[in-house]
Amino acid sequence: MASIAIDYTPAYEQGGGIGRLTRDLIAALAQQDTQTQYRLFVAGATRNTLPALPAPNFSWHPIPLSPTWLARLWHRANIPLPVNWFTGKVDLYHATDFVLPPVSASIKTIVTVHDLSFVRVPQTASPTLKAYLDKVVPDSILRATHVIADSQATKNDIIALYGTAPEKITVLLSGIDARFRRVADEHLHAAIRQKYQIGTAPYLLCVGTVQPRKNYSRVIQALAQLRAQNYDVSLVIAGGKGWLEDEMYQTIARTAMHDHVHLIGFADDADLPILYSAAACVVFPSLYEGFGFPVLEGMACGTPVITANVSSLPEVAGDAALLINPLDIDELVAALQRILDDSNLRESLIQRGYRQIQRFTWADSAKHLHQIYQIILQQ
Repeated sequence: MASIAIDYTPAYEQGGGIGRLTRDLIAALAQQDTQTQYRLFVAGATRNTLPALPAPNFSWHPIPLSPTWLARLWHRANIPLPVNWFTGKVDLYHATDFVLPPVSASIKTIVTVHDLSFVRVPQTASPTLKAYLDKVVPDSILRATHVIADSQATKNDIIALYGTAPEKITVLLSGIDARFRRVADEHLHAAIRQKYQIGTAPYLLCVGTVQPRKNYSRVIQALAQLRAQNYDVSLVIAGGKGWLEDEMYQTIARTAMHDHVHLIGFADDADLPILYSAAACVVFPSLYEGFGFPVLEGMACGTPVITANVSSLPEVAGDAALLINPLDIDELVAALQRILDDSNLRESLIQRGYRQIQRFTWADSAKHLHQIYQIILQQ
């Protein structure tokens, strides 16, 4: 019986996209495969801080050393302590978050690369993080037996930027959790507005960590233009603090949008379907994404979506969103006006969105991942 170790660390420590992806994918894998022995490696944890295991054929393998300290040991001090020293003997190790640690030579390896934003849009990355990723990601891709990419766009980038053979990379699309669905209860809408103090005006919703790549400064400028044209709308940004956020705050000050931009921080998972459902529009004009969960989440909640025409976002959106140049504020304003003014367009986008999300299920993702594991194990 094969034994596979999976890095569960991002699921344990990250509330956002990669953490949610890892949690949902492994939960679906546990429903798909009850035979393989899975060992979940978790840095910065102890057994009494971990949740219940997803299935009997899964086991926890935590270590109290934080991911930061492991990075210092493995990638700065170059201490070749193999990760399987912590997981025990396995046949395959899956690094789920860009970086492959030292692994014994007899063990096959997979590394998941979610995006190459730190290369494609370097001005939006933390300089320290960029320097680290520039060093470890190409090395991880080179050493890995196989690479998983979140989208065809990311696969294309890995090939173009690192010269990786196409056959070494498999695209594994993510799913969308069933809890993302339309919430029509107006009492819940009012309660969520009260909880996050976002007022009664129709609002545009952005979801994602506050960082330059999310392009919030241009959304704020678009909001200012709309309000100057007598559109009574506000903007809600649901996302934890990231890095290089000063530009966004300066834009709020320059446009005098203090009273109309609501920075609510990291919203509770249980609140997100209501926030999406109560919004007039989901706006996701990111400069680069490896996948783009808010696009599908907005569609699942019956809300029209505007997103960027770059990287993976056209793949995810299909024909169910308005695609815009993320650098063109006037184009974003025009798209917002269309959605706010045209009820027929809104309804068309909503119905197309419901159809589009059927392409993305965690059950399909887990089935595909299991197939990838079997192929690599047989090589």
